[in-house]
Amino acid sequence: MYLGQEFPIAGDWFIIHFTENNGMAFGMEFAGEFGKLFLSVFRILALCGIGWYLNLLVKQKGHYMLVTAIALIFAGAMGNIIDSTFYGVIFSSSEFQMAQLFPPSGGYSSFLHGKVVDMFYFPVFKGYFPDWFPIWGGEYFVFFRPVFNIADASISTGVALIILFQSVIFKELKKESQPEASDQVTSV
Repeated sequence: MYLGQEFPIAGDWFIIHFTENNGMAFGMEFAGEFGKLFLSVFRILALCGIGWYLNLLVKQKGHYMLVTAIALIFAGAMGNIIDSTFYGVIFSSSEFQMAQLFPPSGGYSSFLHGKVVDMFYFPVFKGYFPDWFPIWGGEYFVFFRPVFNIADASISTGVALIILFQSVIFKELKKESQPEASDQVTSV
């Protein structure tokens, strides 16, 4: 596919849309070339920390839901790091043409400076804000505009699991941190 090419999968609410994300979530960028390098190194360090925590959870037989959530976050982060680390080195630019794998002249970018490929687009609802709506009145909007990939979905699912099931996941930790009634000393 070339950059910006689309294939509707299910009507106009699920579209495969090829785009390359140069920065962070939702296409935000961070201070040019230095920012990209900083972001890549930060991602690798964060991945090491998440991997260490996941290993600790498994060894300590942590709650299966927390282990699953952290594993999803780890896998998604790993996928995005691999993509941004190597994609620019092994592919030619995909602007106005289909990208070529291992081009003779080399990739479009250097190590740690690649882009992440995003492809899932769910413009569920499109329309115009009512004229009376503050700030955006009369403007066109698309509900769920971000284009994302499987790694992003994995990270989001892991975070959602932790948020939705926090009372179940951290229930055991709460019990352990509260002293038993028999352990408390009362003074008369």
